Amino acid sequence: MKLRNRPPTHVVPVRSGSLVRQSFGQLAATLRHMRTYPMTLLFLVAYLFFNDGIQTVISVSSTYGEKQLGFETQVLIATILLVQFIAFFGALAFGRFARRFGTKRTIMGGLVFWMLIVVAGFLLPARQIVPFLAMGVAIGVVLGGTQALSRSAFSQLIPEGREAEYFSLYQAGERGTSWLGTLVFGLVHQITGSYRPAIVALGLFFLIGLVLLSRVDMRRGITEAGNTQPALI
Repeated sequence: MKLRNRPPTHVVPVRSGSLVRQSFGQLAATLRHMRTYPMTLLFLVAYLFFNDGIQTVISVSSTYGEKQLGFETQVLIATILLVQFIAFFGALAFGRFARRFGTKRTIMGGLVFWMLIVVAGFLLPARQIVPFLAMGVAIGVVLGGTQALSRSAFSQLIPEGREAEYFSLYQAGERGTSWLGTLVFGLVHQITGSYRPAIVALGLFFLIGLVLLSRVDMRRGITEAGNTQPALI
């Protein structure tokens, strides 16, 4: 703010260099700082893997439904709307599970559920709408809850005053790795000539994310970040 006859206060200093260079420089600085919090970094890496699997399943589901299972556009649109509707209630259900069993355990249970979903996708019969809608319901149940709880868990691992830059890195990493699942899906389809093994291959992302997440010591990470320990993690 600048008033006549008064020096400006609370002004963000102007840095030299382009905006893009400044942004990448800040992300790099945040990553270097996060390396001093190993549990926070490990959680982020785990999240990048299983979130990539989630985003890929969502993005290729319409292609899988059309090309492999033979459904028309109207069915695919209805299924997408169903997934979004169920996701709201799924997030509420996952919140209740987290309060009872802990956030980390609930996320891990969700990842196991995701692996079962891709296996079920491999087994879905063509042109059978009821099993396809049932899988849409299953995706909706686990979709909102997994992502919401992941953000909640990550927030507990952030040192005070670093929330904005840590979540910026969280979002940047999410967008920066989103092509990996699509690449794997496309390569497996090209090799096998079928979308069925391609959808199963996405289970690898959930498996890696699950293994990495199991190695995250949440209590240690929360303590290192200087945050208050919750009763149940």
